[in-house]
Amino acid sequence: MILNIPTLLTLLRIALIPVLIAVFYWPNEEARTWCTIILITSSLTDWFDGFLARQLNLQTPFGEFLDPVADKLTVVVILVLIVQANPHVYVAIPAAIIIGREVFVASLREWMAELGKRAALKVSWIGKCKTGFQMLAMVCLLYSQNLFGIPVEMIGLVAIYIAAILTLWSLWQYIELALPEFKK
Repeated sequence: MILNIPTLLTLLRIALIPVLIAVFYWPNEEARTWCTIILITSSLTDWFDGFLARQLNLQTPFGEFLDPVADKLTVVVILVLIVQANPHVYVAIPAAIIIGREVFVASLREWMAELGKRAALKVSWIGKCKTGFQMLAMVCLLYSQNLFGIPVEMIGLVAIYIAAILTLWSLWQYIELALPEFKK
């Protein structure tokens, strides 16, 4: 296992997850603000570790494995915290769709890798859009307070529904790519 800067940044993202959980439950009125800052920091390190790995040619098999694990762990934990803080069906349904897709696609990728066809499941443009709306939703719903009169929570609710729709669309794309293997 090679520990370079991109891999260390990915490990930092994983290490920030329990910190974020602890801060979320911290009995302080600024806790959600600090959680949001931690999530934004984590998101920036996600972008930065990928950028560094590509630009400096520091991609490693361990880093390629670890990056999506860190992404999925972060998404699942944040969505669980958001639903716990706002336990309404209109929040739980899109969160469940997003979490369910993450589990399904991870399993599908593993299965396709066993068949030697993992490369067939590349990230699509829809998947990248889904990730953008998902991150916006998570930041806004985690913060959930008006900011300079802007209804941040409402923006988060709209974004999570857009992310859920894009999630289903990208899930269908993955299924279509794997369908020939299902028919064998």
